[in-house]
Amino acid sequence: MRRVALIGGGVIGSGWAASCLAQDLEVRVFDPAPEAEESMPRDSRLSFAGTIEDAVRDADFVQENGPEREDVKAEIIREIDLAARPHVVVASSSSTMMPSTLAAMAPEHPERVLVGHPFNPVRLMPLVEVVGGPGTSPAAVEAALRFYRSLGKRPVHLRREVAGHLANRLQAALWREAYSLVESGVASVADVDAAIAHGPGLRWALLGPLVNQHLSGGAGGLAHVLAHLGPPTQAIMDDLGDPRLSPELVDLLVRGVDDELAGVDQAAMAAARDELLVGLLTAKAQHTDLP
Repeated sequence: MRRVALIGGGVIGSGWAASCLAQDLEVRVFDPAPEAEESMPRDSRLSFAGTIEDAVRDADFVQENGPEREDVKAEIIREIDLAARPHVVVASSSSTMMPSTLAAMAPEHPERVLVGHPFNPVRLMPLVEVVGGPGTSPAAVEAALRFYRSLGKRPVHLRREVAGHLANRLQAALWREAYSLVESGVASVADVDAAIAHGPGLRWALLGPLVNQHLSGGAGGLAHVLAHLGPPTQAIMDDLGDPRLSPELVDLLVRGVDDELAGVDQAAMAAARDELLVGLLTAKAQHTDLP
């Protein structure tokens, strides 16, 4: 793997570029926006193409980062598929489109089209969701997993396509209950945020929710937890809310965030978050006992 083509050079594309350049790969970018070059890293191994065909012709891997519009994606995928070498994987950063929908846009080699969805900021976040459709070849999936691992990412493979992929569905489940608790007056927006940031979120940054639950069971592990706390946990799950994002609820949530962040320098907050994230990732990389 030597050359990577990035179709789309915005926030996601520039994050992919930084990740690829950090592994000494050559990066060729196509983006029709005149300001696209300004957002990209400055590096002798990075170049810009005037067309999609020029960008992907000699690429060993193609990462598509176009707008989340089906008509736009259809034209981009079509052009990539016609120009890229037949064995080259075409991965889309899409967070919303199914891989089968994307594959149907490829007139010649739909079997090599899949979703490779990163998390933002791409230059920092290790997670990449790899999702193939019913017609995606196992070889394409394996090639994508190898490529993302070579970038130092932590890819996960979804065995079947589902709306929202994996992590966004898990986030949506948490957001749904957070919205419900605010709507019903159980807690403020600030208290919901504090409950996660100063509670289970600290552990979730190190281990996932299921392994953390396993550890809480002591020697008996997850089997012990579910045997003793399974029924009350089921009762809580049955009682979870089902909010609808009405204009009133949206206004309540937005006002709650505004109140929580009153007087806070949000640019400094975001910078502090990223600085701590780098520190956390560095610390985690030094431990070999975490899965």
